[in-house]
Amino acid sequence: MTDVWSHSKSPAAQTFGLILDASPDALLAIAADGSISLANAAAARLFGYASENLAGRDHRALLAEGFRGEVTQLFSQLRTLPGEPPTPREIFGLHSDGTEFPAEAAGSLIAGEPVAAGSGDAMPAGPLLLLSVRGTSHRQAADANLREAMSLLTATLESTADGILVMSREGRVAGFNDQFLTMWGISPELLKGDSEEPVLRLVVAQVADQAAFLARLDELAANPSAESHDVLDLKDGRTLERYSRPQRVGEKIVGRVWSFRDVSPRRKAQEQAHQAMLDLAAQAEKLRAMAFQDPLTGLANRAVFTDALAAALQEPRLKTVDVLLLDLDDFKEVNDILGHQAGDDMLVEVARRLRGCAPTADVVARLGGDEFVVLLTACPDADAIAQCIVRCLHVPVTIQGTVLRPSLSLGLASLGRDRVGASELLRQADISMYAAKAAGKNRFLRFHPDMMTALVQRTNMESGLQLAVARDQISVDFQPIVSHRMGQVVMFEALARWDRDGGRVPPSVFIPLAERTGLINEIGAEVMAMGMVQLAQWLSEDPSRSLAVNVSGVQLQDPLFAQTVLRLAEASGVAPYQLVLEVTESVFFDADCGLIKQLSTLRDAGARVALDDFGTGYSSLGRLQDLPVDTVKIDKTFISMVHTGEERLPILSAMINMAHSLGLTVTAEGVETVAQADYLSALECDSLQGYLFSLPQPGRRLHHALQHAEDALAALKKLR
Repeated sequence: MTDVWSHSKSPAAQTFGLILDASPDALLAIAADGSISLANAAAARLFGYASENLAGRDHRALLAEGFRGEVTQLFSQLRTLPGEPPTPREIFGLHSDGTEFPAEAAGSLIAGEPVAAGSGDAMPAGPLLLLSVRGTSHRQAADANLREAMSLLTATLESTADGILVMSREGRVAGFNDQFLTMWGISPELLKGDSEEPVLRLVVAQVADQAAFLARLDELAANPSAESHDVLDLKDGRTLERYSRPQRVGEKIVGRVWSFRDVSPRRKAQEQAHQAMLDLAAQAEKLRAMAFQDPLTGLANRAVFTDALAAALQEPRLKTVDVLLLDLDDFKEVNDILGHQAGDDMLVEVARRLRGCAPTADVVARLGGDEFVVLLTACPDADAIAQCIVRCLHVPVTIQGTVLRPSLSLGLASLGRDRVGASELLRQADISMYAAKAAGKNRFLRFHPDMMTALVQRTNMESGLQLAVARDQISVDFQPIVSHRMGQVVMFEALARWDRDGGRVPPSVFIPLAERTGLINEIGAEVMAMGMVQLAQWLSEDPSRSLAVNVSGVQLQDPLFAQTVLRLAEASGVAPYQLVLEVTESVFFDADCGLIKQLSTLRDAGARVALDDFGTGYSSLGRLQDLPVDTVKIDKTFISMVHTGEERLPILSAMINMAHSLGLTVTAEGVETVAQADYLSALECDSLQGYLFSLPQPGRRLHHALQHAEDALAALKKLR
């Protein structure tokens, strides 16, 4: 105990000192002159002085500058108003090491009376100020943490996109953020009242289903501990998610917190995504159908027929399996005279009649072009069905105002005692079909071994094809490909032609023959060389112009193919980047990675690769991203779906959009009408090709093809 009686031996003084030292607060007895008469142990610790150094020291030395008059004011207040105890004062103390610290000071007056005589103790006369000082550093740290937490909470509430409203159990607004006001269009003054009614009326007026909204509020009012999550549709078209949970203080529920989130964009996106998924599902269904159906006629395709025939031949219980293979006679003339649309209409009608003639057939399929096939199993009289097909298909039909009488040649092959494979049975039907065609057409013939003589004729054609290049019988026709955006011809496709014995052999006849015999390499190189030489001048006038050449999968199997193409280009002065190599999707089904390597070598040199007859293969649109192609050419069977231009054909738009999303350009083949051209232009199809712009022309008539294409483009432009 540090005081003026420190040497006292009085028991009363010692007891008094022990009581003061037991206090956790610093206690200072201060005389009227400001000197410290008494200080306990807590004061020594708080101010950092030795106990003996506090007594007699002026108390002002223990206070920071600016607070040294606080004790004097407190002393004066206690003397003047002894009945009104003053509130504690916030001060800053001064430690012995010179550092300042926050503290709280309170005081009271005590009397300074002499101790009883003989005690040997002396005590100053007059009242003393007993000053209690308590350090508040810990409290300020807690206050700072609280302020920081409140600041963080406020910033969080104001930065969130959710509108927040807190209501007390008594129905008063306890808190909200600005987003809530903005979301509901509420003024801050409306929330300062003692009732929730004005706010509730304003909110309810904006809700589409007001009855359900109020019912939900009643349900939560009856169950204060419940949480809720629902969706509100507003009259202005917005959609809000509403969350609600009780506000608790400890275990007591004191109110409810409401959170509103505007999910209108998300809901709209979900609706759009849902519709897109429906559209994609419909398109996927059509694409799946294309894998098993001929897109033009709706009949089964070659893959379905092949599988069904193989399965039928493996079924031991079947005693009869018949294949009826038919080909339309002189069908090329329909295309050449009336156009491909008329030819397609003819094929559709043939397919319809075939179904009617063979209702019990296992499969009725279109193999390609004008070639159809019927598979019969356990049929008692296949000849009668074949005769019915020939008779029914020969009935006249009116197409585009012209009366035509379809004619066909049909070959019938049946499984005999000597069981054969699927390919052999189809081969026999093919041989008998050609025999029927050679016998005068419009008839059917059943396969007979003597018909093998037809192979001799085919061999004769093969031998003639082997000499075709040497005899200068191979020539090239060019068909323009136009850009509707640029309004000009941007490319020519080189088409192989074979003139033999005064007649022209159709490409559909000699190209497959050339592929089967391997002559396609020689013929393909000749066509490519002739095309480059004849178009070299036209290509040199504009670097953006290109030459497209069809390339067979057989050609790509030649390891020197890419080298040959680049050598021909260099010799003719044509830049590799002006070459477009058209391949069918079937080349990518070959397991030989050398084909891909050939195309990659040419692409690295600048040439482009186009996927011809796109849409007639068996793979999906998504497979495009895995193929080394730059352009897709939509098959004419899809273009023929456009008749008036008013059709809604998501399959076409899906093809074009998917190709564009993969960075590919799109060319449409078989464009024959202005309506088709205008429809495709609206779908952002990059280029167009077809009879509308020009028939294939030899090199000497290249200027006629250019003029015809430009005239068609000009006419198309005037219609817009």
